[in-house]
Parts: sequence; structure tokens; C-alpha cells
Amino acid sequence: MKELKSITKLIESFSRLPGVGHRSAEKMAYSVLEMLDEDVEMFSSALRELKANIHHCPICGTYTEDEVCEICADDSRDKTKIIVVSYPKDVYSFEKLGVYDGRYHVLGGVLSAVNGVGINDLNIEGLEKRIKEDGVQEIIIATNPTTEGETTALFLAKILEKQNVSVTRLAYGLPMGAHLEYADSLTLSKALEGRKKI
Repeated sequence: MKELKSITKLIESFSRLPGVGHRSAEKMAYSVLEMLDEDVEMFSSALRELKANIHHCPICGTYTEDEVCEICADDSRDKTKIIVVSYPKDVYSFEKLGVYDGRYHVLGGVLSAVNGVGINDLNIEGLEKRIKEDGVQEIIIATNPTTEGETTALFLAKILEKQNVSVTRLAYGLPMGAHLEYADSLTLSKALEGRKKI
């Protein structure tokens, strides 16, 4: 039977999403084919709006639809404490807790020789600038407890030794190999409370 180019193209597009294998991508593509035209238009419109309206906050690097994210714009937040995370979605994990009143900084990834991510690919310069300008007293490193996350945390701690700032790491309420976005609130809260100097 002749290959349907349009559906093959859509399957390939869905396969680019993290965690989506060929079979799942195929299932999604055929589901789209069965959708009403209005629903397909709504879906494609939502994708276009997502890319057009959401960008990185120029201060911390998390996602926002405003010029500056609401956390950086909130003067009641403590500027002297910054939680450093790898990805914008990690900020939301902490915000759900409702117990942290400081600011955030998104590195934009982790050091990874395999994926070709080096020190110049991470937003470390922006963090150093914020430490100087905002009088930051504590940096809480909250990279995932994976090999890459640990390497990034240790490297960052080494760089920040020159700064007049306390550098702590989340406590290991989080198991090695885990990801922040999947951690339950209690585990994440305990990890934050039990952070230690590195």
C-alpha cells in the first residue's frame, strides 16, 4: 500500500516530542485525522499562540507571556536568595509548594559531553551578574540528582567560590536519577528544607 505522506510527516513531528515513541506518535497522528476540523484548527492555533506569546524572562530565564515574569516583577520576593534550576519547568515545581519566597535562575540545561552542552551553553554569566547587582546572599543549586545534574552543580559551586555568596545544594530527599517535575510536594519540600552547603 502506498505511504500517506501527510500522516507520515505528522508521525515524524510527534516523534520529536520527548518520551513519544513511534507507536504513540502514530496513534496521535491518526487521532488528529479523526478530529473535527474545528478541533484541529483550535489545536494548531494553540501551537502557534504558544510559540508567538511565550518567551524566556530576560532576568531569570523562566517562561513568561509578559515582558518580565511575575516572580521577577514581584518586589515582595526576596532578592537575596536564588534557586538555580536547569529548566523553566523546574520553577513551577517549587512554586506549587508555596513555601519559597525568593527568586529563581534558569541555566537552560545541564553540562553534558554526550549532548555537546558545555559551560558556554548555560546561563551562568547572567547568574553572576545578578549576584553582583542584587546583593544575593544564598544560591540554592537545584539541578536534578543525575550524573549531569551533579556535574553541573559541582562546576557551578566551583565558579561561585569567588563570589561572596553562600552556595547550598538541595538535600537528598530526592533519589538519584529522579526529575524535579515528578517529585511529590513533601519530598521536594523536605529537600528544600534540608539543603546543605557545598
